[in-house]
Amino acid sequence: MLKHITLLTLLLSITAASGQQSLPLRRSLETNQRSIRLDVPMTNSIRKAFEAGTRDFSGKPGPNYWQLEADYTIQASLDPTTQTITGSEKISLHNNSKDDLKTIVLRLDHNIFRPEAQRGASVPAEATEGMVLTSLKVAGQAADLKAAAGMGRPMGSKLSVFGLTQTIATINLAEPIKAGATAELEIEWHTKLPGGPNGRGHRMTQRFDSRLFQPTQWYPRLAKYDDLRGWETSPYLGPSEFYNNFGKFDVRITMPSGWIVSGTGLLQNPNEVLTATARQRLATVLNSDEEVMIVGEKEKGPGQATAPGDKLTWHFMADKVNDFAWATADSFMWRATRAIIPGKGPVPIHMFYLPDRARFFERAGKVTRHALEFYSKLWAPYPFPQLTLQDGPSAGMEYPMVINSNQGAADHETAHQWWPMMLGTNETRYGWMDEGFNQYMNILSAADNQGKPYNLDGLGQSYGRMSGSESEAPMMWSANDAGSGYGFQTYQKTPLMLSMLGGIVGDEAVINAMKKYTATWAYKHPSPWDYIFFMNNELGQNLEWFWYYWLWTTETVEGSIKEVKNSGGKTTVTVHQAGQMPSPVVLKVEFEAEGPAIKTLPNAKMIDATTAEVTWPVSVWFDGKRSFDAEMNFGKRKIKRITFDPHGRFPDANAADNVWAGK
Repeated sequence: MLKHITLLTLLLSITAASGQQSLPLRRSLETNQRSIRLDVPMTNSIRKAFEAGTRDFSGKPGPNYWQLEADYTIQASLDPTTQTITGSEKISLHNNSKDDLKTIVLRLDHNIFRPEAQRGASVPAEATEGMVLTSLKVAGQAADLKAAAGMGRPMGSKLSVFGLTQTIATINLAEPIKAGATAELEIEWHTKLPGGPNGRGHRMTQRFDSRLFQPTQWYPRLAKYDDLRGWETSPYLGPSEFYNNFGKFDVRITMPSGWIVSGTGLLQNPNEVLTATARQRLATVLNSDEEVMIVGEKEKGPGQATAPGDKLTWHFMADKVNDFAWATADSFMWRATRAIIPGKGPVPIHMFYLPDRARFFERAGKVTRHALEFYSKLWAPYPFPQLTLQDGPSAGMEYPMVINSNQGAADHETAHQWWPMMLGTNETRYGWMDEGFNQYMNILSAADNQGKPYNLDGLGQSYGRMSGSESEAPMMWSANDAGSGYGFQTYQKTPLMLSMLGGIVGDEAVINAMKKYTATWAYKHPSPWDYIFFMNNELGQNLEWFWYYWLWTTETVEGSIKEVKNSGGKTTVTVHQAGQMPSPVVLKVEFEAEGPAIKTLPNAKMIDATTAEVTWPVSVWFDGKRSFDAEMNFGKRKIKRITFDPHGRFPDANAADNVWAGK
């Protein structure tokens, strides 16, 4: 430390002796100039994709775009007495990439329940052994799972695997899977579903005692391999969610007779597992909006709730989905209704719940119907053949054709059928492209449900009162690593961003562009850059400055009116922006009711007889100045009030200084 002090003293003395002025020890919180960034960062991963021609500045899939597909054939059984699923599966890995795959990465999410697991804020309800693999083969060659028990990375020419106690496991292949080829994995495993009252976070409790089970991420899954970074190896930490391959699922689940099973896809064998009465009731569901009781409270046990027998195997199939979830209970009530999908017709909505929790499902059918019908009109017709609501300890989670939800979160969870179930975004890294878009569309749905126009005013401005926290991660920071700021970063900030975007280009323009984005990327995997460039092209503006400040920073606008001068009918408004984020200059000018005629201006529109709204583009700030003189010549009608950002769309901690009131 003494050496550092001596050196600093020496440098200061040399500076003073040479007559040069040393840098100030402190600076003001606001500088007179600011440097506006006009482009978005291009990381190594997106540059790689652009160079390969899989993505480009159009925001659409490039001419060389590809994606892996994974088809699953699963047989599983659940023992209610041990709360354990035992299963076997075959995964057909279709290597549609241009690469020969030397490794395969598996996602073993249930290993988060192991005591030593790496995890975020989530806490399991109880510790388990996690997902225990008992057999693993690739192309018929078996891996030595005993040798894989350690954390080391075995090498050599033999098939080997490491990481089986973690949520990410890697298989080193003896022979690569050639580009364009298909390989088959065979896996046997078992996993116990955690229960109890002490789980914290979604998916950390998966049963009510031994009477209801709600398995999610319950089978070994193939990780995502894409054109951006190869295998996605981010661990499953609990809060942030998924990035999966699209494919086909052929799933058979064996349960004791009397236990009803719901799940992703379509039930293939209703004659084998349902009673004749239940099948007759199901046949009427699509005939009207009435809710039909398929299995009532008193219909319990073999021959009443289900077909008779000792055990029953429920067979489900689904195509073009990226996951499979299910639920089962020994006393499920089953109610159903329908939604009318534009251009498609009626699809069934199924609700499975325990009798003592029926109050949580009284409005569930109506809420879900509205959500399916509204979002089908908003973005794209609901693509799947049914939607199921499943009761259980997780009351706010989504999977293809399945939402673990009651009426409380039904609108939000139903919206997830568009993203990530149609648009397979990488939620692990870019949660805002899933949860954030969802929060935005929930606002639109809520207004429609109440029969009133949506209103996004004030949302963008409100970010100014929220930003500045050291715990806030920028939206492009990996959601998996966002810590305590995950909820705001992933869920809450996106509607604020899209509020400002609507303030620039118009809300309907934003909605129409996102509608086209949905159609362009359905059943594919868009990145943030694809969204950015697609929106730029559809909106007809280079908005990279906008995307940069919202997605890569936590900056705000902090606009204000500093001064207003009037001279001979000409008004000059000095607008100041103290923040780093720029915005257009939008002024609402309110005139006295009486006086000379109000002149028209090319950049103004009259809101009513005495109110005008005047706009200057964001480019007025690109020279780096923090103040802009907005000149207006409306004539000699007296102005009584001027407001900057009258719709509250630009982030600002103190909106009080946005208003000038004339004398």
